Amino acid sequence: MTEVVILCVDDEIVILEALQEQISRHFGEQFLYEAAESGEEALEIIEELTDGGVKIVVIVSDWLMPGMRGDEFLVQVHQQFGDITDITKIMLTGQADGEAIERAKREANLYCCIHKPWRQEELLETITTALKLG
Repeated sequence: MTEVVILCVDDEIVILEALQEQISRHFGEQFLYEAAESGEEALEIIEELTDGGVKIVVIVSDWLMPGMRGDEFLVQVHQQFGDITDITKIMLTGQADGEAIERAKREANLYCCIHKPWRQEELLETITTALKLG
C-alpha cells in the first residue's frame, strides 16, 4: 500500500507543531505527517517523497514566510508536481492579500484559504472535505 502524507509548511515552529498535532490527532494513522519551515525545504521534502513513491495528498501552507511566499511555493508545487499527483493545497494565513490568494487559485489550483487564527474544526472539516473530493 502506498504511503500517504499530509505536509504542513510554516516558518513558525509553534504553528507547525499545532497544525501537526491537530491534524494527526484527528486523522490518526491514516496518514504520515511531514513539516517544513520554508517553501524551499518543503519542495525538497516533496521531491524526496515523490521519488520514494510516497503520495502527498494535502499541503497546508502559510502565506507570509521569508524567502518564498506561500502562493509562490504552491504555484511551484503545481508546476513541478501537478502531473504526478493531485495535491490539495490549502493556504493558512493572517496576512495574505487578495491578489496572492487569487493567483494561487488560478495558478496552483488552491483549494481553500483559511485565515489565522484558524478554528480547528474549520481546518479539519476543510481537509476532510477535500480528501473526499480528491
